[in-house]
Amino acid sequence: MKNIIYIGLFIISITKFSAQKDSLQLGDSYADDQIYFSVSYAQFNNQPTTISRSNFSYAVSAGFMKDIILNKRGNISFAAGVGYGFDFFNHKLKVEELNTGTSFDTGADLASNIFTSHNLELPIEFRWRTSTAKKYDFWRIYGGVKFLYNLSNTFRFEENGTNFSYNNVSAFNNFQYGLTLSIGYDVFNINLFYSLTPVFENATINGEGINTSILKFGFIFYIL
Repeated sequence: MKNIIYIGLFIISITKFSAQKDSLQLGDSYADDQIYFSVSYAQFNNQPTTISRSNFSYAVSAGFMKDIILNKRGNISFAAGVGYGFDFFNHKLKVEELNTGTSFDTGADLASNIFTSHNLELPIEFRWRTSTAKKYDFWRIYGGVKFLYNLSNTFRFEENGTNFSYNNVSAFNNFQYGLTLSIGYDVFNINLFYSLTPVFENATINGEGINTSILKFGFIFYIL
């Protein structure tokens, strides 16, 4: 019964929002608050020379953006939001958490080698679009910065028939950020995230620094 009530309230809120937008006239100030959902192909970038390219990896995220209008027409704005992101990497770097700290080695011969993370997302965007108070299908270019705070991370692999798993390794950089860019029309948009911070702190492998960062590109969908 509670679920039905929640769904009903959600539908009412959407209807109310749509009615408010329909009452606007050309030139009225309006905000384009949105729920976003993205799905991306992901790769580790700037890997050490001894580590080969990762296999198929992906990332998904969802959240809410609050739109703040910067001009009367409403086609230029600033937006800030909050969301959740999940990353899945099928990679080649062997990561272990030992008594002495985090250890790194090549993982090319491992039967499987998976990294997953759950992150709190704080996106900030500068937005340009061709919308008006009466035009909901429009072109957009949104660029900005996304801050990530890691809630949990897990590195697990299989070696010689034995499974190993390490949670919240000490060398992991819990606070990361990167540049974002979204370009598209209406609901469907191409999205890019380029991390400016390394995944690990003070990490080396065979004397070489590990400056691994994250690159994601895929699609982002804006609702409402």
